[in-house]
Amino acid sequence: MKSSILFLLLVLSCGFTAQASPLKANASSISITPPISMKYPLGGYGERMNKPAEAVHDSIYAKALVLKKGDRKYAIITLDLLGLPNNVKTDLIKRLPGMGWDLENMMLLPSHSHGSLEMAALNSKNNLNNANLGIFQPELLEFVVNQLVTLVKAADQNYNSVKIGTGSATLEGLNRNRRKDPDIDKELLVTRVDLLNGKPLAVLVNWTAHPTFISGQDMLTSAEWPGYLQTTLQNLIGQGVIAMYYNGSEGDMSTVLNSPKKAYDKIEIYGKIIAEKAFGLYQTITPNKVQQFKSSYTTSKLPQHAAHPSFMKTGGEEYGLNAQTVKVVMDVLGPKEVGIGAIRIGDLVIAGAPGEMTAVLGQRVKKALRANGSKYVAIGGLANEWISYILSREQYLYGEGYESSVSFYGPDLGDVIAEGMIRTAMPLINHK
Repeated sequence: MKSSILFLLLVLSCGFTAQASPLKANASSISITPPISMKYPLGGYGERMNKPAEAVHDSIYAKALVLKKGDRKYAIITLDLLGLPNNVKTDLIKRLPGMGWDLENMMLLPSHSHGSLEMAALNSKNNLNNANLGIFQPELLEFVVNQLVTLVKAADQNYNSVKIGTGSATLEGLNRNRRKDPDIDKELLVTRVDLLNGKPLAVLVNWTAHPTFISGQDMLTSAEWPGYLQTTLQNLIGQGVIAMYYNGSEGDMSTVLNSPKKAYDKIEIYGKIIAEKAFGLYQTITPNKVQQFKSSYTTSKLPQHAAHPSFMKTGGEEYGLNAQTVKVVMDVLGPKEVGIGAIRIGDLVIAGAPGEMTAVLGQRVKKALRANGSKYVAIGGLANEWISYILSREQYLYGEGYESSVSFYGPDLGDVIAEGMIRTAMPLINHK
C-alpha cells in the first residue's frame, strides 16, 4: 500500500513538473538578400516580365523565434518576401533532419513585400517558362533555403526562460479596403518576448495592409514599408531586440498615406509611422510567465480549380493567360489540399491563412475565436504558402476587380479556409 502511494505521488509529481516547465525561447535573424550577380527576379507584378533586380535599396531578412516548453517546440519565421510556394517549407524541413522539425511545429509568415523576390522563381514545380508568371530559378531557391537552414539552427539552441505579453490598439486612417467593402481590419497587435531579467529578446508586430508603394516599374530590392517598420522598432527598443513583422488578412487592404513623396520615400515614412505606433503599444505591455503554449495543424481539401469569370479583365491580361492556359497553370502549380496551422502563446492565438485572405473573412475568424475565449487573435497572412486570393462567397460571385479574378478555387474557397482556420485554432482555447 505504501509503495503504491509513493508511486502515485511520483507520477503526479512528474506530471506537475512537465506542466509547470518554463517557456524558453531564442531568436535569430539572417539576410536573405541574394547577390545581384544571381540576377534574381522581383515579384508582385506581371509587367516586370521576370526582369532581374537592378540593385538593392534595402536588405531583406528572415527572422525566427523558436519557443520551447518541455519537449515541445515551435518556430515562427517571418520573411521579407512576397509569398512562398509550398515546396520552400518542405525543403527547409528536409534539411533539418533529426532536429524535431515537421510541418506541424513551424509557421512561415511572408510580409508580402512587392519589392522582394518573385515567389514563382522559388517554385520547384514551375516548369511553365512564362515570364509574366515568373520563371523557376533553382540557384535562388537553394540560396534562400540554405539561409533559412542557418537561421533555424541558430535560433534552435541556447534557450532562455522568457515572459511574454500581447497588447492591441486600433489605428485609424492608416489602412483602407481597396475594394471599397465596409470591412477594415484596424487592429495593431504587438507581442513582446522578454528574458526574465527584462532584457528584450523579440517583438512581433501584426498589422494588415499591402506593401505596394513600390510599383512594377521600380526594380530595386526592398523589404518595402515592413522593413522600415522592423528596423525603426529595433532602434526604438534597443538592446539587440529582433523585431518581426507579419501581415494579416490583407487581401483587400491597402495603406493610407497622404504624401507627394516618391515610392522609396513613402515606404520609409509609412514604416516609421507604424513602428512608432507599435512602440507606444509595446511600452504599455507587461510580459508575464506563460503557461499556455500550444499548437495545432490540420489539412483541408481545396475546391476544384476554377478561373473566375472576370479573370481575363485583370489577372489574365497581367499574367498573359487565357481561360485554357490558366487551367494548365493551376493543374501544375495549384495544390489540391493545404495545411493550416495555429499557435497559442499565452493570451495570443495566431491563425495561419495560406494565401491572401480578405478582411471580412479575417474578421470572421477573429470573432469566432474571441467568442470562445481567446483574448487576442492575429491572422497570420500568407502562412507557409500562397494558394491564391481567398474571398468570401459574396465577394467572389458579385464583386469584380483584381482580387476575385486571382482567386483560383471557385466561390467556396473562403468558407473552406476560414472554417479550417477556426477548426484548427479552436482546440487551443480552453477558457483558462
